Amino acid sequence: MIDGNAVEILLVEDTPQDLELMLRALRKANLVNRVEVARDGVEAIEFIFGEGAHEGRNIEDGPKVILLDLKLPRIDGLEVLRRLKSDSRTKTIPVVVLTSSKEQADVVESYKLGVNSYIVKPVNFERFAAAVQELGMYWLLLNQPPTLKG
Repeated sequence: MIDGNAVEILLVEDTPQDLELMLRALRKANLVNRVEVARDGVEAIEFIFGEGAHEGRNIEDGPKVILLDLKLPRIDGLEVLRRLKSDSRTKTIPVVVLTSSKEQADVVESYKLGVNSYIVKPVNFERFAAAVQELGMYWLLLNQPPTLKG
């Protein structure tokens, strides 16, 4: 059973300006309820797996979607994705890479690791806000996730 306080979106972003833009865009789309922010790959892993500062968090309480930057300190986004998709408890969580990297190697590796979508961040706030709103609407309202059996 999913807790009423379950996190819906895990936002993994280390750049303060990009983080603020994403949060503004989520607020504009009325999608800020139950958003958790991780500012590096270690924080993301600890949150996802209920370790470290998040010890005791029930792994089944979300997130419904992860918005993941690739260029992160301590552990990069590709390693976060690798760990997430290699664990049977978390491999079905949808992951959207939202990054400034247009490197073809990053795109290919992300899809090999099981990313659901790869989006290059637009610079214009209005376009960015529209993209985040569409992402939120799709992943939180339209997407039908599998039912996990305990």
